[in-house]
Amino acid sequence: MRCHPLITRRHTIMAIKTRKHENLTETNIQHVMELLNEDSPITKKEACSILNISYNTTRLNKIIEDHLETVAYRERRKAQNKGKGATEMEIKQVVNFYLDGANVSDIAKSLYRSPAFIKAVVERLGIPQKLPQTDYEGRRNAMLPEQCVADEFEVGEKIWAVRQNYPALVEKELRPEQAEERGYKLYLCYTIECSQEDLKGSYFPHLSFAGKNYPLATYEMGKLEHLQKYL
Repeated sequence: MRCHPLITRRHTIMAIKTRKHENLTETNIQHVMELLNEDSPITKKEACSILNISYNTTRLNKIIEDHLETVAYRERRKAQNKGKGATEMEIKQVVNFYLDGANVSDIAKSLYRSPAFIKAVVERLGIPQKLPQTDYEGRRNAMLPEQCVADEFEVGEKIWAVRQNYPALVEKELRPEQAEERGYKLYLCYTIECSQEDLKGSYFPHLSFAGKNYPLATYEMGKLEHLQKYL
């Protein structure tokens, strides 16, 4: 799975070099700082252990300094953006990040906005939510935003397959003569689960995308045309 652009998009002063086994998330670093500042603080050796780094007080101090600098920089940027409406670029980033599965909190951090600001954009535009693939119950019960609901779709149209949790392309309508009897239309759709970037190094590097075919009822399909200019 390719790294989400939101995760790699960081101001240079905020980069904290992380080895694969280390736990240097902002939440964990903040947790360690709180433990170090308690009335009965943990030792620096224990702090390194919680972060899963080798015992090195110089590096520990640098990690904490970088974290504080990151937080301060983010707060300055948020203050600069306060009271300003969303720009077209910000809206485009919110749409694409959200459809890629980023949560509101992470998008807010990346764009130096508040979570409430991002949530308002999501709700106003009617962006369907991509859930974690392991959230089976959430995917089973997922609801489409009102802006995405439709009774029919066009061949070649890009839609949101709510149960599959992916965008998809409409290939053809299935058994249209039975639509009135069943009460809804049925379409054969092809999900877009891997991009061309994901397919590099695979047996199919020439493909633009890859996925699977699914027969989908209209109530399992979401319109994306209202978001098209941002995609």
